[in-house]
Amino acid sequence: MPVTEQMRVRRQAIEDVLAHPEWAPADAIRHLKATMRLTSVELARLAKVSPRTVQDIEQGRSEGTVQTMNRLLGVVGLKLGVVRRVPVDQRGD
Repeated sequence: MPVTEQMRVRRQAIEDVLAHPEWAPADAIRHLKATMRLTSVELARLAKVSPRTVQDIEQGRSEGTVQTMNRLLGVVGLKLGVVRRVPVDQRGD
């Protein structure tokens, strides 16, 4: 894949994750991996974690530590954060 296409795909993957704060971290990892066309082994190598760790998170056997999730998300320049949830009665739906 040409570099310009890789950058476009990466930007799209980041925007998708940011547009879905309701996703669990594992969902975000699965989406990033699929969108960027990475295998678990490739993502693990980039993030400097074990492939088994990536697979366990993806398959719901582990939630991963904050450090591990930040390594995985850090591949695309993201990290875990804390945000205030707006109560349903204040959303203006």
